[in-house]
Amino acid sequence: MNEVIKAMKERRSIRRFRPEMPKKEDLDQIIEAGLYAASARGEQSAIIVAVTNRELRDKISVDNCRIGGWDKGFDPFYGAPAILIVLADRNWANRVYDGSLVMGNMMLAAHSLGLGSIWIHRAREEFETDEYKQLLARLGVGGEWEGIGHCAVGYRDGELPRPAPRKEKRFFYAE
Repeated sequence: MNEVIKAMKERRSIRRFRPEMPKKEDLDQIIEAGLYAASARGEQSAIIVAVTNRELRDKISVDNCRIGGWDKGFDPFYGAPAILIVLADRNWANRVYDGSLVMGNMMLAAHSLGLGSIWIHRAREEFETDEYKQLLARLGVGGEWEGIGHCAVGYRDGELPRPAPRKEKRFFYAE
């Protein structure tokens, strides 16, 4: 079977990570894969903020937990040590589609490197706040950005989850 298709079929969302940080070279490859995602009209409207600082990662987790309405202490990133946040130009009509493709590429790349990942929402709500807009400004990121998603990445703690059975009647040929 083709290796790309094999990775697509095998990749799963991971909900338990080991605490050690993935190698920077692996994170760089995952980010590069995201940057090569298809984008409408070739605009490349999405950016990635790689959070590897534990203190900032934990703060984002607390804020994400609050936005999601979970009990204090729940980690919506399931212990993943690295968070790759995808944002896209707020003024680009295809921002969500473009950013979603970046997320998909990064999750497949993580799997192909032996790492686990999961897409976590609420980036939009986070980056609507002044606090997270100021974070972008401190990083030298100008412009208006909409959070698309968090790609939580790390070494999985446990076995790769089994796939759910595929539902029937989800494709149709118009011949």
